[in-house]
Order: sequence, then structure tokens, then C-alpha cells
Amino acid sequence: MAEKKRAVIVGGGTSKFGVRKATIHDMIQEAARACADDIPALKPADIDGLIIATTMAGRHSSALNTAPLVVHRLGLSPTSLCIRLDTLCAGSNSAVIVAKGMIESGIADVILVTGAEKVYAPQRWETNYTQLMVNDHDWDSAMGLGVPPPFFAMIARMHMKRYGTTKEQMAHVSVTNYTYGTDSPMAHFGGRSLTMQEALEARIIAEPFGLYDCCPLSDGASAIIIASEERAKELSDRPAVYLRGTGQHATHSMSAGWPGDTLAEWPHLKTAGEVAFKNAKLTPKDIDVAQTHDCFTISEIIELEELGFCKKGEGGAFVASGAIKQEGSIPTNTDGGLLVYGHPFGASGARQALEICKQLQGRALHQVKDAAFGLTHNLSGTCAQHTVVVYGREPVD
Repeated sequence: MAEKKRAVIVGGGTSKFGVRKATIHDMIQEAARACADDIPALKPADIDGLIIATTMAGRHSSALNTAPLVVHRLGLSPTSLCIRLDTLCAGSNSAVIVAKGMIESGIADVILVTGAEKVYAPQRWETNYTQLMVNDHDWDSAMGLGVPPPFFAMIARMHMKRYGTTKEQMAHVSVTNYTYGTDSPMAHFGGRSLTMQEALEARIIAEPFGLYDCCPLSDGASAIIIASEERAKELSDRPAVYLRGTGQHATHSMSAGWPGDTLAEWPHLKTAGEVAFKNAKLTPKDIDVAQTHDCFTISEIIELEELGFCKKGEGGAFVASGAIKQEGSIPTNTDGGLLVYGHPFGASGARQALEICKQLQGRALHQVKDAAFGLTHNLSGTCAQHTVVVYGREPVD
């Protein structure tokens, strides 16, 4: 029986994230060019698989048949795989899982994983209306929870009441992530610094969230190359970064189906993380750097708890202690995360994967010393689905 192939992330690139006049196709081309610049030996003919993760392409960009359109725009001719995938905010992280399986099974050898969104429609009401379409209409929209801020604000309030988490602790997440993201030229808020005072005095979006507790919606695209170990060596002489383990857990489509006893508990993320760690043959203590889904500051706090980086209920004190900083015990969202780099839904997971790739290859902007293992996490909808991928400089035995 043939030995199972190993999947490796080789490199990648992103477009500029932000409010863009560019079309979704323009931004995909920008990301693909950046990916090609990052992997000079890569040629279009090398790519035998394509996965595009996008949610809004059909409504805002008149691009329902997105995958063939991307193939045409990039001059590709994939012979093994050409699909569009949509799991909303977890889109391109889900695509990484699919790519891993395709590589390991021998179906494809070099897969371009790209995520892209044109979030901002010509009229703002269209953007808002499209957001309402991604969650449950019968329950959540009727309850005023059709868009993320009020729903996650309830989560924050519950965590504050149950565990004593404070606004000041949440502000530590904002300030740390701005410290990471301020010098990233592709970030939505690149070049912008943030002080604790600014974070705490910002205008209220949904109590207890101020402006800097919330990630921006962004236009943008990301592109990464997932390849077999053999092909990766031919494409780049940088250290291999292996996809060691994955986990994904979906439980509900509306807030009324929440799987935990309270909104402050995310057992579905805990399960996804445990599955990923088991498959990777690692524990949370092995992880040197993480990219979590910091759509709101409270999200990063709870994610650190449920992924096992700190005890339940201690996430606020954990981030305030400096644990998520570059020299801390688990540097987190080291490129600024969603809060600063921005959040073009389907593009965020691939952007996270690229940052972990750079960290484990020793070439990140905010390099974590001797980083050997990394993790990415995305959620989607009303925390309905959690996706976790664990990476390493060494393959699973």
C-alpha cells in the first residue's frame, strides 16, 4: 500500500485589506501575484487544484460561478480540483482542511487556496442586508441578533457576570493586536496605533463593546499554496510547514440552539480543538504561536480558554498579564488579527495560515523566537461552527 502523502503549506500572499474600489477579481489577482512573488519558482502550470472560499461573491460581485472565473483570471488549468467553498468566516480555513485531504489522498499535488470577499456593495444597505442573510431569519433576526455586535455583546456580558471579566481586560486584546498590526502595509488599519485610553474611551458600538473591541468588515483576498511534501521541496527551499491536524465542529444555526449552558461557554470550540490536537499528536502546551478568530475582543479571550491555553474563566486576566504578547506564553494574532488586519470573511483563514507559515519558517514581521508549532482558528455565524488547524515544522510520526 502506498504511503500517505504529507501536506505542506509553502507560502502565500494577500491583497490590501480595507474598503476598496477594486473588484473581487482584482483583489484575487493581487493576492495571487503576492503569492507568486513569495514562491518565485511557482508557475501556473504547477497548480493542479483550486479552492476558492467566498460568501458574498454572488450577491455583491455577480460571480456565482466563482471557481472557473478565478481560473480564467489567473490563467490556470487545474486538472484535479476546482471548487468554490462557503463556510462564511471559516471559509478558507475549511478550504485548508479540504486541501490537506486532497493532497494526502493523492488527488492533487499543488493546490491554490484562495479566499476573497467584496463586502462593501455600492450602497451600504446592501452590505447590511447581506449580513442579515447569513444567520437565522426566523429567530435571530427577529430578536435583533441578525448582525454580530449585539450577539457577541451578550456573550461578553455573560462572561463579565460569570467570571468578572472587565472592559480593561478586553482592551488589552485591542492594544496588543494593534501593536502587532500597525506596521503591516496590507492591514485594514495598518499604520494605526492604539493606547489603552483610546480603547476604553472609544464610542460604544454595542455595550460593553467600544469601537476597538470590534473587527472591521473588509474587502480583500488571500492566497496560499498547499502542496505535497515532495512538490513543496521543488517549489521552495524554505523549511517545510506541515499540516499536522485539523478539527471542525458545527452544532447549530441559530442562537437558540446554543450547545453550552451559557453563552460564555463554547464547548463546540473545545471539541474542535481537542480533535485537532489529537490528530496532530500535540497538546496546547506545545503551541508556540496562535491565530484565533478575534472578531471581538471577548472572542479572543474565550477562544484562548476553550483551546486550553488558560483555565476557563481566566482569559481576561490571562491577556492582561501579557501572555498574548510577542514574548508571552502564547503570542496570539501576531499580524494584528481580524481586529487590525481586517475581516473579509472567506479570506481570513488563509491570511491566518500564511502568518503561521511565516512564523514557523522564521520570517514573520513579529517573529516568535524558535516557533515550531502553530494553530489557526476560525468561527462562523453565531459561533455555529469552529475550525481549527495545527501546523508544525515536523510531520506527525
